[in-house]
Amino acid sequence: MPYEVYKADPARYDTMPFRRCGRSGLMLPVISFGLWQNFGTVNQYDNCRQMLLRAFDLGITQFDLANNYGPPSGGAEELFGKVLREDFKPHRDEMVITTKAGYKGWDGPYGDHGSRKYLISSLDQSLKRMGLDYVDIFYHHRPDPDTPIEETMGALADIVKSGKALYVGVSNYTPEQTKEASRVIRSMGVPLTIQQQRYHMHYRDIEDGLLDVVEEEGMGLVAFCPLFQGVLTSRYLGGVPADSRITHPMNGSIGQNVVTEELIEKSRKLNVIAAERDQTLAQMALAWDLRDRRMTSVIIGASRVSQIEENVKAIENLTFTEEELNSIDDILNGVV
Repeated sequence: MPYEVYKADPARYDTMPFRRCGRSGLMLPVISFGLWQNFGTVNQYDNCRQMLLRAFDLGITQFDLANNYGPPSGGAEELFGKVLREDFKPHRDEMVITTKAGYKGWDGPYGDHGSRKYLISSLDQSLKRMGLDYVDIFYHHRPDPDTPIEETMGALADIVKSGKALYVGVSNYTPEQTKEASRVIRSMGVPLTIQQQRYHMHYRDIEDGLLDVVEEEGMGLVAFCPLFQGVLTSRYLGGVPADSRITHPMNGSIGQNVVTEELIEKSRKLNVIAAERDQTLAQMALAWDLRDRRMTSVIIGASRVSQIEENVKAIENLTFTEEELNSIDDILNGVV
């Protein structure tokens, strides 16, 4: 059955704030949309399509993928490619479409890590799955200590020069690795434009040097898992739900042993502050990630449209008082 022709909301740019990605000319929405676990070819297409369309109508222009997102691996890119052909084609130039390679993409010695062969082959496969000539950002998904950084960065530089990606970045690199990667690729005439890293209230590693490095190197920074896979939402305030993926973790998901009663009690206390701000816990957690201007964007995921609509409302209050920030730190540190 054919779908009604999609017409983008003409008000989609009216409220979403955009931030410059480091010292580049690229602007990103403060909230981006990721297709990590709910957008494989095994998922219900109608629901996935509606989430993507609604995200775009709400001003989300950056869509984050990777070669191993699904399930199965590559499934998210195939699904996104279909929506792109059938609904988003007139809007391609309004979008920042990103993908990555670095984790296992296929069997054998050439389908993983950071070699030139793997990165270029993977991007070619990703472009084919999505029906694109280029992506806007291509990331090396994780550092590979067994491949010389010159080879990995050389592949990224050549990908930009070939026109298969407009910008390149790295993900899950330490501050030291990020700085070295930036130095190496800059010597090849291409900047490292962006870093993507895990960041949320319970995981603050980027504050130990990475924020300073991206500022020094003129890079943007994007946070993934800003809601701790649902822990920083109202869903867990009453304990771990029986149908949570935490109780039956998927690839890359946190396990139930991580979500302790102490952690849930902290969320309950944080929720009190959120309510005083007229926000949900999820909205406050997203705003908290964005409190530092060096954070260019946060990537949200979703399994239904209503979650996207709720989370985007975080943009209605992105400022914190010093008292609020101190109270949040006290809760996170177990002081109260």
